[in-house]
Amino acid sequence: MEAYFLVLYFFTYGFLGWCTEVAYAAVKQGHFVNRGFLNGPICPIYGFGVSAVIYFLSPMSENLLFLYLASTVLVTVLEGVTGYLMDKIFHHKWWDYSNQPLNIGGYVCLIFSLVWGAACVAIVRGVHPMIHRVLSLIPAEAGIVILCGLGVVVFADSYVTASGILKFNRQLEAMERIAEELRELSGRLGESIYENVMETMEITSEQRKRLEEAAEEQKRKGRELLCEIKDCREELKERYEELKVRYEGLKERYEELSVQRSGVARRLMEAFPRMESRHHKDIFDELKNRFINRM
Repeated sequence: MEAYFLVLYFFTYGFLGWCTEVAYAAVKQGHFVNRGFLNGPICPIYGFGVSAVIYFLSPMSENLLFLYLASTVLVTVLEGVTGYLMDKIFHHKWWDYSNQPLNIGGYVCLIFSLVWGAACVAIVRGVHPMIHRVLSLIPAEAGIVILCGLGVVVFADSYVTASGILKFNRQLEAMERIAEELRELSGRLGESIYENVMETMEITSEQRKRLEEAAEEQKRKGRELLCEIKDCREELKERYEELKVRYEGLKERYEELSVQRSGVARRLMEAFPRMESRHHKDIFDELKNRFINRM
């Protein structure tokens, strides 16, 4: 039964944590924001964190100081490990406390850790006994069925969310490659224009000099030289046009990718305002700014 109640606690506090985040975002931003990592109304980190505090620290709940300090340490470690692992797995930093004093890698900071510790004390000493009594009213058989259903839903939600993030990462990678090729083509276009102008000027100057030296008997060679100049200019023009067509095609593809953000990506950008991409920061920031401007 202990494992049964722990799973119940996970879903209950995961949902209550999601409600807290949504309420906080509503006050701060003035509209509804799904602040969870998943699409559904649950924040797994709250479920794991509070369940861990209840499991490990409830037996010592009479010692208020110990409960507070232990809760602070436990939730800090959980938040830090979660942030680090999500960063390494998905290559995004989901929250950032770098602007807060006494932070560690931007994953945790002292101020929020102290707040989490106080919240855990309030939950263990005041909220949890009531939650436990309510959950105890659920028949065990019905509870197991409910947990199995919720487990399937959360698993499916996790799969959809992870797939959406990985797809978004591939989109960022493709846009990064196109942006790099656009920069390269831009440089080549500039070089082509320069070569076109300079080579024409050089050949024209050379042709003028040779025509002056050739006199009447070399007019035929002069005409041949003029044809060579014309062919050279046509070749440079064709190369320029090819580069221009390629450049325009890449720009069009880049714009297509920029508007193909998935629902998961848009939701996470809004849910985690400080979210950053580790490998494609400039492209990610551009997309996030576009999304914010369209809100």
